[in-house]
Amino acid sequence: MPVPQVEAGKVLLRLRYVGFCGSDLNTWLGRNAMALMPVIPGHEIGAEIVSVGQGCPDSLKEGMIVTVNPYTNCGHCSSCRNGRYNACQHNETLGVQRNGAMREFITLPWEKIITAKGISVRDAALIEPMSVGFHAVGRGMVSDTDVVVVIGCGMVGLGAVIRSVQRGATVIAVDLSQEKLALAKKAGANFGINSKEEDVVQRVLDITEGMGADVVIEAVGSPTTYLTAIDLVSFTGRVVCIGYSKSEVPFQTRLFVQKELDIRGSRNATPEDFRAVLHFMQQQRMARDPFVSSIVKPHQAQEAMQKWSEAPGEVFRILVDFNS
Repeated sequence: MPVPQVEAGKVLLRLRYVGFCGSDLNTWLGRNAMALMPVIPGHEIGAEIVSVGQGCPDSLKEGMIVTVNPYTNCGHCSSCRNGRYNACQHNETLGVQRNGAMREFITLPWEKIITAKGISVRDAALIEPMSVGFHAVGRGMVSDTDVVVVIGCGMVGLGAVIRSVQRGATVIAVDLSQEKLALAKKAGANFGINSKEEDVVQRVLDITEGMGADVVIEAVGSPTTYLTAIDLVSFTGRVVCIGYSKSEVPFQTRLFVQKELDIRGSRNATPEDFRAVLHFMQQQRMARDPFVSSIVKPHQAQEAMQKWSEAPGEVFRILVDFNS
């Protein structure tokens, strides 16, 4: 593709690392109903500023390491009127509803550029998925008196674990992968439950002395995990849903009423969430090498996605390296 022209109000980026996430895998498999095909994937970005168009702030300079807020907002729908731009009714996410960043160069409005001072360009590509997990914790109103269960410990779920730990909660991580549970424990989770080997509901009841979790964050997107979340949450608890289920979920709504639950969606992330992840990374509180399962060159991406599709539980994050 040709290098785009830098228009006024836009910034030209050289992509250095771009992450593949679960939604990219579903798009590749033809299972992402929101993707407008054909589409160039890529919304998890570590990049370098090449040039800055007229009308952009002086704070943006050539050579800066940046990441990107990959969402759009219309400014007119009810979400935007309420200041919740991350949930814009007409949002178009890079790599889903519009062509993404899995290429060498891209131009974007300067408002979408997030400088990543003190963070490596590789790690900048990890900021967006972690910010989605951070946002879910905010939606769950997690506090230091809460027991929080995070179902699914991929990058988004790990972000939810980290943010919950930061807020002082007791955190229970749930996953099928022992490796992901080990990483969640390193991030500060107090307990790890392998749902392939243990009765998750009984274990959570044991840990909470029969109460259940104050907050359950669902970060998988399957009918089983959605139903489990309702079983795990305490009376008057909060359930936060991040994952998109690709099939219908047959809820028995009795527990919605009996437990007087707050069931909340959590979509994308806000600028505040991005800043919180940046602050976490700048503090160097945790080694991030284990976050990356593999780094591949563009010509290896097809093979990497094929292997991921064959063993989805074994991959944490794939980065595509565009460095020459």
